[in-house]
Amino acid sequence: MEYEIKGGSFPIVICKLEKGETMKNESGSMALMTSQIKMETNTGGGILKGLGRALAGDTIFLNFYTAQSENQEIGFASGYPGKIIPLKLNGNTIIAQKHSYLASEKDVDISIHFKKKIGRGLFGGEGFILQKFSGNGMVFLEIDGEVLEYDLAAGEKMLIDQGHLAAMESTVDFDIERVKGAKNMLIGGEGLFFGKLTGPGKVWIQTMPISKLADALLPFIPTTNGGDV
Repeated sequence: MEYEIKGGSFPIVICKLEKGETMKNESGSMALMTSQIKMETNTGGGILKGLGRALAGDTIFLNFYTAQSENQEIGFASGYPGKIIPLKLNGNTIIAQKHSYLASEKDVDISIHFKKKIGRGLFGGEGFILQKFSGNGMVFLEIDGEVLEYDLAAGEKMLIDQGHLAAMESTVDFDIERVKGAKNMLIGGEGLFFGKLTGPGKVWIQTMPISKLADALLPFIPTTNGGDV
């Protein structure tokens, strides 16, 4: 399978399939496909597997697209402004934010990932549940805004606003750290806790979480009062 990412801030990934190759995605992200591609919909591993994905904010069912002849194309478009990042899995595991999954090859396993400590879930900014991608093949994730990639050495630490964590390798440890200083906590505007990432492993940081984009746009959305039209 070959692919090309186009579209700038409103990206789409075009996958070129040979006969017998299969891509899968959640419903809604397929933008185009050539005529010799067959689509089938199922839970991708049983109802419990589908319910697990639903807990992570995704759909119960997956769509599978298989090329019936050579030189077929299918496009998956991001649902909001940002980037599509391609990741090649070779038995390794990637942990990502909820709603990040766009599409993948059929041998990529998609499941939920729970933060192990209660503190991480209560104060980590994104809840207890993340997405986990493992197996073999390409997976495409949609990221909010621009994306920065860091390769943390063993024991190297990085503090982040939790909503800016897009994805990380499973070797990276995620924890929380309280903001130091009463004044910083009360008027610093960064909340009470930072996310703390400890290497080794790669992390992907997003510049504009969709929740912050929504907050920024909210004052500009017209509202109506009472019976006004």
